[in-house]
Amino acid sequence: MAWHSSGVSNSELIENLWRNKLIKDERVKEAFLKVDRAHYSPTSPYSDSPQPIGHSATISAPHMHASAIEHLLPSILPSPTRPAPRVLDIGSGSGYLTHVIAELVGSEGGTVVGLEHIPALRDLGARNMPSRRRVETFWKVDESDSDHASTAARRRSSVNERTPMGEVEGQGERKGEDKDEGKWDAIHVGASAKEIHKELVDQLRSPGRMFVPVDDDEMGLQQHVWEVKKDEGGEVSMRRLFGVRYVPLGDPPK
Repeated sequence: MAWHSSGVSNSELIENLWRNKLIKDERVKEAFLKVDRAHYSPTSPYSDSPQPIGHSATISAPHMHASAIEHLLPSILPSPTRPAPRVLDIGSGSGYLTHVIAELVGSEGGTVVGLEHIPALRDLGARNMPSRRRVETFWKVDESDSDHASTAARRRSSVNERTPMGEVEGQGERKGEDKDEGKWDAIHVGASAKEIHKELVDQLRSPGRMFVPVDDDEMGLQQHVWEVKKDEGGEVSMRRLFGVRYVPLGDPPK
């Protein structure tokens, strides 16, 4: 039903995703309604299909963004029984999904990091994030090559690090003891990886989740999204969800 979800406005697009059960949780619906896709997609923002955003990059289709958030939701939402959420968005592009995640994380000390290797897109995302957001948000250019996103994530996981290119939107107090301080409750990967990197799995908190498209072969002709879960005891499970067609994680265009 994804192809039936396009609209002529942001609200119509989100209502169609809701009606087609691609968005299932009211909180997810409200977060998407608060973020107008037109600010992040210069062409056909309300079409339920991938769109070019310049620099050989695309913004994923709305139904894919909805699926990603629905799968990651338990690890994104704040809870009084665990520390404030930390969420990493690798390949954040123009920043659309990073903004939606920030709406869900809320204003009680959470951190959302958008990791993007194209400076112009990173700057667009930073400009589009409204200054009134009280979640701590960073925008970072990843200068590593495509297969080293996991290394960049590990570098970025230091809670004491402050990137000079970052945009900090406020910070609140953490709740409870955090045995996994510096790791991530949720990791979203917005382009296809060649494998499920162990380094990224290691960077998940216990519990934590990751949503990542992965090539099925060396040519990258077939891809599937994988959901990676780590339970409270640190045990990891992986589940193949569905076939997709994502652009590969890659270097900035020359």
